[in-house]
Amino acid sequence: MSSTTLPTAAPTESTSCCGPDCCSPEAVAAPVTITATAATPAPDVHQIVRDRYGAAATRADQGQVSSCCGASGCGDDAWDPITSDLYHASQVQGIPAAAVLASLGCGNPPALASLGEGETVLDLGSGGGIDVLLSAQRVGPNGHVFGLDMTDQMLTLARKNAEAAGVKNVTFLKGQIEQIPLPDNSVDVIISNCVINLAVDKPQVIREAFRVLKPGGRFAVSDVVVRGEVPADVRKSMELWVGCIAGALEEKEFVRLLDAAGFVSPSIEPTRVYKAEDARAFLKDAGLDTERVADSLDGAFCSAFVRAIKPPTKA
Repeated sequence: MSSTTLPTAAPTESTSCCGPDCCSPEAVAAPVTITATAATPAPDVHQIVRDRYGAAATRADQGQVSSCCGASGCGDDAWDPITSDLYHASQVQGIPAAAVLASLGCGNPPALASLGEGETVLDLGSGGGIDVLLSAQRVGPNGHVFGLDMTDQMLTLARKNAEAAGVKNVTFLKGQIEQIPLPDNSVDVIISNCVINLAVDKPQVIREAFRVLKPGGRFAVSDVVVRGEVPADVRKSMELWVGCIAGALEEKEFVRLLDAAGFVSPSIEPTRVYKAEDARAFLKDAGLDTERVADSLDGAFCSAFVRAIKPPTKA
């Protein structure tokens, strides 16, 4: 494998967020609604996502579940149909508990991406670092895994988790997934776990992924995708945007964006289809008519594994 010089991120200090009181009535406020469509969200999406996931990092670092920073409610007994039961107990042995608690994904990309020894991997929206640490095990000491996140608290937690796990072949970078701070043609595989649906400019994210992948490189992400009609009030709910629902791409649109960026062989493999009872769980704090909306969402969303390939360089 050819070597590439890649940037090293400087440590960042954690900044204050909502702390242990993020589940107080004041912190769990009524959801913010927006008038823009899913394709053109309001310009404060980045800050709202950063604030809520920063709160999740703070809670995880304190040994608490982080579901209160999605739409699924608060407390140690909170159950989220999207983020629950993604990793087998044997898979996370040796992974710091805080990394597991900070996981807010919808899939298990390290287990599905067929990572190989010596590969360079990039995790878009790496959070507390669980998928980075799992990928580092798979690529071995000759490989390297980059985690990219825009939230200071998550980056601080991820670096702490990597140190606690004794993992050396990882680097955490600060930045937005719409502007990846890595050179062209520098990574073998891009993974992500329920983050692209949060992006303000999804076509730009996919173009950036294409840019930094080496020829023949693999796009292998878990995300929530739309399989049916989505009510307008769900699309407008910022609470559900942060909770990985309102910003989800429709299946055919996801494939179209991959094609437009230059990828080949795009595919979407559903891994968990959400039924009406699941919708009731993630609508709990969304400020909507739960029963009406839940019934309309039966089968409309699923977690899926999305694959595509950057074409090899022609001989």
